[in-house]
Amino acid sequence: MPTVEREALEIGGLGAQGDGIADTAAGPRYVPFALPGERVEVETDGASRLVSAPSPDRATASCRHFGVCGGCAAQHMSGQLYAVWKRDIVVTALRRRGLEPDVAPLHRVAPGTRRRAVLTARRLGGRIALGYHRRRSLDLVDIEECPVLLPEIVAKLPALRAVAAALCAPELRLTVLATPAGLDIAVETGRRRPGQPPRRSAVAELGQIATQHGLARLSLDGETVIERARPVLRMGEADVAVPPAAFVQAVQPSEEAMRELVMAALGKPKRVADLFCGVGTFTFALARRARVLAVDSDQAVLAALTAAARHAQGLKPIEAKARDLFREPLSARELEAFDAVVLDPPRAGASRQAQELARSNVGTVIAVSCDPGTLARDVQFLAEGGYAVESVTPIDQFVYSTHVEVVAVLRRSTR
Repeated sequence: MPTVEREALEIGGLGAQGDGIADTAAGPRYVPFALPGERVEVETDGASRLVSAPSPDRATASCRHFGVCGGCAAQHMSGQLYAVWKRDIVVTALRRRGLEPDVAPLHRVAPGTRRRAVLTARRLGGRIALGYHRRRSLDLVDIEECPVLLPEIVAKLPALRAVAAALCAPELRLTVLATPAGLDIAVETGRRRPGQPPRRSAVAELGQIATQHGLARLSLDGETVIERARPVLRMGEADVAVPPAAFVQAVQPSEEAMRELVMAALGKPKRVADLFCGVGTFTFALARRARVLAVDSDQAVLAALTAAARHAQGLKPIEAKARDLFREPLSARELEAFDAVVLDPPRAGASRQAQELARSNVGTVIAVSCDPGTLARDVQFLAEGGYAVESVTPIDQFVYSTHVEVVAVLRRSTR
């Protein structure tokens, strides 16, 4: 029987993925779920056990799936350590780009408030497993609870399993959005051709499930199959009928905090460009003060935004434009028409658009991102172009995870 080698490590810090870090002669060692001040024993297969007193910052996890499920990385941290760790993720990302602005304390968001989630359903023999991938694996954790989700989503896990069971597919991706009208469920099979209708028997069964569980809408590969009520969300001053699977901010309280930060930094511009506007997270609030150009590549979300703008009261004009800002960013010359720009790209960031902004005369840029690394890269472009970083605020939209939402405010200082 092979000898199991063990190594004792002293944990001195936390990494961006929530692992404890031990400094060794061979370089840093990362130990899952270990905390600073703890001494752990690590075996050759990576398994570890605590061999000292637990850190005073060690907390009891709130979910039975923690440690196995890959969704959460930090339920074992005290609130104080957790807030410092998340803020440090942002500080470190900026520092790696040579930026050292003041970073505000983490704006906390309560667990159990996430209104949008993406789940995987997999057929395993005669049952449906529903949940998230295991930590560092493609295997699936079949969840019975989730402390980050709104309770109304957790209560409908049986309904989501029933939806998956009604469809003949080995694996499905379900985007779930809680709205005042009920859950909006967008199912992606990855197999249906556009325009190919689902089986009649499946539609009938899905209709029964929607009625029984009070679901607002069910869509399949982008096409609405059942709609009992229109899924509508309040976005600032407007009610937006959200298209199936459209991106919206995951947590309403964090969205409201982001909107407040944007508006506080805006000043009194005449014209604002809202780039990667989506369904209007910031658009309608911006239009309280200025004319707004709202730009996105998704025609469906722009149609929803435009329809909502027609019925909103007390707003300045909103122009919606379809444009792929990754391929064709607004040029520095086009940006001359705007006093301020709100930039809220997907996780990959917007390097080309940031470079055009760096060449522009726009007075204020408010950059919003769910990825501190790509935010830091784009802020670096702006700083090199003469912008000064006025404020950086991390927001805990993705509770217990390694992700951090960030709002950075920049003002042009030189040309």
